[in-house]
Amino acid sequence: MLEGSAPQQNARSLADLRNIGKAALADFAVLGIHTVQQLAEQEPDALYLALCQKTRQRHDPCVYDVFAAAIHQARTGEGRNWWSFTPDRKTRQQNGTFPVYEAAAPER
Repeated sequence: MLEGSAPQQNARSLADLRNIGKAALADFAVLGIHTVQQLAEQEPDALYLALCQKTRQRHDPCVYDVFAAAIHQARTGEGRNWWSFTPDRKTRQQNGTFPVYEAAAPER
């Protein structure tokens, strides 16, 4: 399947996706994502930043890798280990193109 095509039929729910456990399901719930189709329409940068903003905390960058892997599978049907997305993320971090969450200063 080409990227951007319909999600794999075997992944009927988010829990059916590779790499998705209780923590990722909880993150998706915070983000209002409840279906594989909704996930397929997302971008990992935007999801990672949205999670940080909604929870008002910086999340481990590995969460981004899980999001990238899940979105990839939702779009293509190919389930890959989340850590296969880590080298690209680390390169982006070094280049300054990875999203950085800046917590708002507390009001006084």
